[in-house]
Amino acid sequence: MIITKTPFRMSFFGGGTDMEDYFKEYGGAVLSTTFDKYCYVNVRHLPRFFDYSTELSYSKTERVASVNEINHPAIREAMKMLDMHEIRLTYEADLPARSGLGTSSSFAVGMLNAFYALKGKYADKKKLADEAIYLERVLCNEAGGWQDQIAASYGGFNRINFGPDGYEVLPIIISPERKKQLNNNLLMFFTGFTRFSSEVQKANAASSPIDKNVYLKQMYDLVDEAEQVLVDKTRDLDDFGRLLDTTWKLKRQTGGSVSTNSIDGLYERGIEAGALGGKLLGAGGGGFLVFYVQPEKQEAVKEAMSDLMYIPFEFENGGTRVIHYTPESYEPRG
Repeated sequence: MIITKTPFRMSFFGGGTDMEDYFKEYGGAVLSTTFDKYCYVNVRHLPRFFDYSTELSYSKTERVASVNEINHPAIREAMKMLDMHEIRLTYEADLPARSGLGTSSSFAVGMLNAFYALKGKYADKKKLADEAIYLERVLCNEAGGWQDQIAASYGGFNRINFGPDGYEVLPIIISPERKKQLNNNLLMFFTGFTRFSSEVQKANAASSPIDKNVYLKQMYDLVDEAEQVLVDKTRDLDDFGRLLDTTWKLKRQTGGSVSTNSIDGLYERGIEAGALGGKLLGAGGGGFLVFYVQPEKQEAVKEAMSDLMYIPFEFENGGTRVIHYTPESYEPRG
C-alpha cells in the first residue's frame, strides 16, 4: 500500500502567463506558494476476489473490469500511461475540489507519485511535474496552465519562470521572520462556489478582450515587483498587499468568467473593512478569496466576511511526498 500527501497551492502573481500558447511567445512567470492543506492518494493492488479489477473512490465510486471503462479521465489516462492494472485507489482532501487551489493538479501529481511508488520506482519532482502537465493538458485535453502541477510537485514559496525551453523553479529568498509576517497578514475565505478551472479557462478564452495580452504583460511585470518587495528587507511588506489589489483588477479584465457580481461584492466588502488587497485564487468564477490585511484590521475583515468560512493556513515547503510505503509483490495476470 502507498499513501502520498500533496499540498495545494496559492498563486499570487502572474497567473495566466503560465499558459503554454502565451509563454512560448512572450515568456511568463508566477509567484506562488504551497500551504498546509493537502490531498491524499491511497493506492494498492486490488485483491482478486471480485468480479471487477479496479476500484476507485473519489467523489464517486467506480468499479470496472477494464481500464478503458473508467470514467475519471485523469485516473484512466494515468493508468494507461504507466501501465497500471488491478488498482484500488482512494482520494481524499482537506479542501473541496474545483475551488481554485490547483486541486486537480495536486491530485494528478500525488496519483503519479503513488503509481511510481507502487511499481517500486522513484520519480523526482521534475518528472512528476512534467508528467502531470502532460497528463492533464495533452492526454486529458484540459485547458489551463502549467503552474499548478509544478507547485504541487516541488512545494515551497517559489518564482516559476516559463519560456520557449520550458520552466525553471526558483525559491524566493526571504527571511523566516518576513515570511512569517507575510503568512500572518494573509486571510483566506471560502466563497462556497466551485467550478471546473478548465471550463472557466475556455469561457475566458471565448470572452477575452482583444488586448488580453496587454493585461497579461502587466501581470507578468508585477511578478518582478512583488518579488522585490519580498526579498528586499527595506521595502514595506504592505506593498505586497497593494500589488495584490493591482493584479486582481488586471485579472478581472482578462475574461468575463474571472469574477461575478457576488464575488466583486465580497471583494469590496473586504477592502472596505481594511484589507489592502487580495484576489480570487485560481482561474476565477468561485472558490477561495485571499486578502492581505494588517494585524490591527484583521478582526474587522473577519467580521465583514463572517458569512464565509475562514480558513487558517501556514506555508509549507515539502511538495508531494510518499508518507506510507509498504511494497507489494504483484504478478500481472497471465
